[in-house]
Amino acid sequence: MDSDLFEPYERLIEIELLGRAARVPENNRLLRCFQFLSLRSISYGDFCWNGDCTNCQFWYREPGDDPRAPEKTALSCRFTVLEGMKVTRLHPCVRLEGVNAPGPAQNAAADTARAAERDLAAATPPGDA
Repeated sequence: MDSDLFEPYERLIEIELLGRAARVPENNRLLRCFQFLSLRSISYGDFCWNGDCTNCQFWYREPGDDPRAPEKTALSCRFTVLEGMKVTRLHPCVRLEGVNAPGPAQNAAADTARAAERDLAAATPPGDA
C-alpha cells in the first residue's frame, strides 16, 4: 500500500468497527484508517477530506465510556484514531468492503426484493394498498 497516504506509524492498533475487530495504523485520521481497510471504496467515495461535507460522520465510544451514555459523534477526516475505540455507526457514504458494504449476494437479494415490490405495486389496483 502507498505509504504516502498515511501519517507515519510504527504499529497497527486495534479498534472495534461495527462489532468487528479491526487493526489500523496508529497516529492517523480515522478516514485514512478506513482507507487502509478498504482502499478502493474510500478512495473513490464522496468525501471532501476537510470536514465540509460531513459524509464521513461516525458514532463511537471511547475506551472506558459508560455504555449507557449517549454515543459521541465526529467526522472521521478530523478525528485521530484511538486504540480500543468502538465505532458503532457510520454515515451511509462510508462503505467498507467486508464490513458494511453489501457484497454480490446481498446486492442480488436487494435487487430481487425491489423487483418483487415493483411487481406487487403494479398488480395492486389504486386504493387497495
